Amino acid sequence: MQQNASQFKKIFLIIILVCTGCATLVNMDLNKRFGEESTNNRLLTTVDEISTNGSDINFYHDKVAPIIESRCISCHACYDAPCQLKMTSTAGIERGAHKDKVYQGARILAANPNRMFMDALSISAWRERGFYPVLNEREQISEANTQASVLARILMQKQQHPLPDDKHLNDSFDLGLNRQQQCPTIEEFDRYAQQQPLAGMPYGLPALDAEEHANLMIWIDQGAKMPAVSALLPQDERIAINELEGFLNQDGLNMTLSARYIYEHLFTAHLYFSALVTPKQQPQFYTLVRSKTPSGQPIEVIATRRPFDDPKTKSVFYRLQPVISTIVHKAHQPYAINKELMDKWQQWFVKTDYQVTKLPSYEPDIAANPFAAFAQLPIDSRYRFMLERAQNTIMGYIKGPVCRGPVALNVINDQFWVYFIKPEAIDEFGLEEFYLSQQDNLRLPAEDQSTATALTWIEYASHQSRYLQARNDFFSKKLKQGKKLTIDKIWDGDGQNTDATLTVFRHFDNATVVKGLIGKPPKTAWIIDYGLLERIHYLLVAGFDVYGNYGHQLMTRLYMDFLRMEGESNFLAYLPPDNRRQEFNDWYQKTGPELLDFFEGGIKNFQQPSSVKFNTDNPKVELFAKIKQHVSKVQPKNYNIQSSELEENSKTLLSQLDNIKGIGASIFPELTMIMVTPKNDTQPELFTLIRNSAHYNVSSLFSEEKNRNQKRDSMTLVHGLLGSYPDVFWRVKEQDIAELVATAQQVNNEQGYAKLLDRFGLRRTASDFWAFSDEINATFKQNKPIEGGWLDYNRLENR
Repeated sequence: MQQNASQFKKIFLIIILVCTGCATLVNMDLNKRFGEESTNNRLLTTVDEISTNGSDINFYHDKVAPIIESRCISCHACYDAPCQLKMTSTAGIERGAHKDKVYQGARILAANPNRMFMDALSISAWRERGFYPVLNEREQISEANTQASVLARILMQKQQHPLPDDKHLNDSFDLGLNRQQQCPTIEEFDRYAQQQPLAGMPYGLPALDAEEHANLMIWIDQGAKMPAVSALLPQDERIAINELEGFLNQDGLNMTLSARYIYEHLFTAHLYFSALVTPKQQPQFYTLVRSKTPSGQPIEVIATRRPFDDPKTKSVFYRLQPVISTIVHKAHQPYAINKELMDKWQQWFVKTDYQVTKLPSYEPDIAANPFAAFAQLPIDSRYRFMLERAQNTIMGYIKGPVCRGPVALNVINDQFWVYFIKPEAIDEFGLEEFYLSQQDNLRLPAEDQSTATALTWIEYASHQSRYLQARNDFFSKKLKQGKKLTIDKIWDGDGQNTDATLTVFRHFDNATVVKGLIGKPPKTAWIIDYGLLERIHYLLVAGFDVYGNYGHQLMTRLYMDFLRMEGESNFLAYLPPDNRRQEFNDWYQKTGPELLDFFEGGIKNFQQPSSVKFNTDNPKVELFAKIKQHVSKVQPKNYNIQSSELEENSKTLLSQLDNIKGIGASIFPELTMIMVTPKNDTQPELFTLIRNSAHYNVSSLFSEEKNRNQKRDSMTLVHGLLGSYPDVFWRVKEQDIAELVATAQQVNNEQGYAKLLDRFGLRRTASDFWAFSDEINATFKQNKPIEGGWLDYNRLENR
């Protein structure tokens, strides 16, 4: 046994040496032919917009950029870009690729962050961080530009080895999200191409057409010249920037702390000035950053791991940095800045009577706990700030720091409604004093930073249990004093704010947050108060580090179990006591004793009778109806099927897709995007069919499939595109809707689903895939110029 092991090690070492030698020989050959690789060789390929070489600029803008946007960034964007090659900006293309994955839930130590426009600002700095070029960085001549460029070689490989002419791709194509990355450098490329001839780009999708390929190759052949990033903004944009920065950077402790609070809640958002928006055009977006420099000077971003980390500089200035990357929907959180909002900020943070006597420290135990860091700011102001754009607040943990990831999302159900306690309840119940008394129990795992041990979650579980007990005692006392937890305590958006209610749809490892109560009444719902809303943000947005170690990510996931149950318990509190336990048992079937013990020790102890009068034997359905009536004035209708301009009969037929359930529903993917061509051949209409995957419970960390309860799966059909990651596309003419619906209703196995795709589906292998992709993306962005962005194709199914 030992002898065999020794022989194996020798063979393994020989293989390593041979491979290393091959790579060295290739490197020596490239160096001999084209000179040594250096970032300095590409310095002259950045072309200034106002240079005399306007043809390079025009060719890039007119011929190259549209191809990169429509063909490349559908996979190469955000943290889940294969090989970290982000092609949403020229800076990302110049940065190149990296062999390490960002999503590494099992790493022992936290990784170094590699965030664009933040952690490094020069190509040489990225090279020091392990990024390697995909463009030629040797002698800038035609032959070298193509032969010493990974991008050129991998595009040519696709042309030489296009997709097989089959409906399904064979097992040689690894399309899983957690697939092993193949990230060859130029020295390794020959071996890569030999071993995986079908792995050219776009991977697992049709090749570029001849003209697209030719234009990219011409561009690369001529030096892959890209325009310099322009800092020029229109005068009206600069005026608006100065006004907002002036507001945030006012003197005085009150505003200094308020600005810190605003920044820590908006750092993932894409801000824009709504008064400057041109109809049907995407506005200029900005990110709010901390800078070492004041307004009027170039921004020097303070690149901390988390927004509340110590800036380690005497002065911090909050600045607006223009977004120069292409907008992709999965990471896009548009946030309108306008006079109405600024007036409210003025009221909440400037005119309100309060006094900050000392700024809080940036020590983790303070900075990671918003109840300690911002204790001097009025809770009413903080809560109203988050409620004003509640969709953005909740969307933060869906889109903000992660782009994707079951770490945060396999802890929630596939469809649920969200309500909020109204701000006036804070004063009515005396909650500000209560929250101040609970600062220690409201501590969050983020204070343990990005490298933590998972065992410490027990400490936070104890804090949460004590908090829930104190909260139950507090409300029990208030209710005995005559206070009532009635429907009118739920925020109705003050009769005008459509963020008052939200629907969350989870699609396995990604999710969508939309305004309004969408779909049929769900299994569960959350009612969120200030304390819960703040902790959700600081756990999953401000405090979550996608580069953190397994302990950090595991603690985040475990603690979110508590927050979900807290939101659910707030909803249960409105039901009669007997129904509370009955509903809980239904929501948490097949759970372990730990969860039940937590429930027994915390949530169940709230035994006060409901203040709501019920008249039926199904209080939950009745409660949904009562709340829906209470918030009826602020229910948006844009996702309603009736907002479609198709014929009434067509809408009625399509609506029947909403009734597919059980095993039949489980055959469909999470997210189906549908394009309908109207009978009059006007602009296509878009719809989304969502599968709501039922679970016995969502409290299990692993083996989610074992918790699936497919017999209770359901579907929701909405007008418009919902979600960022389509699993499949359907295309149908309006006159064929009846056939589509009838075929879908008969699906109860893979054969039936394949029949549906044969007739109406657009598989990833379709010859006209890219033409359809162009049309659906263009229609989406035309319909939603502010909210829209490029879709992501990393989850397209192969069925």
